[in-house]
Amino acid sequence: MTERLVVDGVSKSYRGERRHETIEALRDVSLEVAPGGSLGIVGQSGSGKSTLARLILGAERPDSGSIRLGNVRVDQLDRRGLRAHWRRVQLVFQDPYAALNPLTSVRTALERPLTNHRHLRGAERERALAELLTTVGLVPVEQFAPKLPHQLSGGQRQRVVIARALAASPEVLVADEPVSMLDVSLRAGILELLASLRRERGISLIYITHDLLSARVVTDELVVLREGAIVERGPTVSVLRQPTSAYTKALLDAVPVLPRSTQAST
Repeated sequence: MTERLVVDGVSKSYRGERRHETIEALRDVSLEVAPGGSLGIVGQSGSGKSTLARLILGAERPDSGSIRLGNVRVDQLDRRGLRAHWRRVQLVFQDPYAALNPLTSVRTALERPLTNHRHLRGAERERALAELLTTVGLVPVEQFAPKLPHQLSGGQRQRVVIARALAASPEVLVADEPVSMLDVSLRAGILELLASLRRERGISLIYITHDLLSARVVTDELVVLREGAIVERGPTVSVLRQPTSAYTKALLDAVPVLPRSTQAST
């Protein structure tokens, strides 16, 4: 069962290149993602959105504040606790070209998490693998399972990345700029896939992007970050129709309209 994710008063700084220089990546950020909800975290490069993703994943700890998934304090987990957390929260990588081992087939890429996270073997694992590929639109299964990454299009690779994340049966997907490296013609299909996963599986979705218009496809709520601080938040429809921040308006004006559909296998 999916539980509420709560980020409360989180700040994070890094040491700069110059002596005694400190760079504030996040400043007193608070947000919530309801069970089965979808939140867009929007901002340009350097806004702090990827730092926030790493904190939610438990890859780093905040300097102050807390992060909870249900009753679990993510920011206080030890190594064993983090392993359990990573079964609950999975990352969809930005770069589908770098995320997959070029020498590993689609089958092997999915068998590993099915074995490690769900302890499946034999026919049971084979059924789960087929279900994953069908879910992400890579059918017929027997055609895609033996393929290597170089035999797939960028959109197909990203579908494999999503399938691999789903193999752990996560409660939360953190999608970090999942369409930014894809051709414009392929983006809508990936966004529609993420939206359908949330509807059909009840997975909570955190969608990180610089693109406000793509966020409208997959999110109910938006948080806009600038220089580590939240400058606007609200329902996605309201933020897109009536942005109150000049920064949000500038982001909205800068983005072209996405195509509405694409083929499922792209």
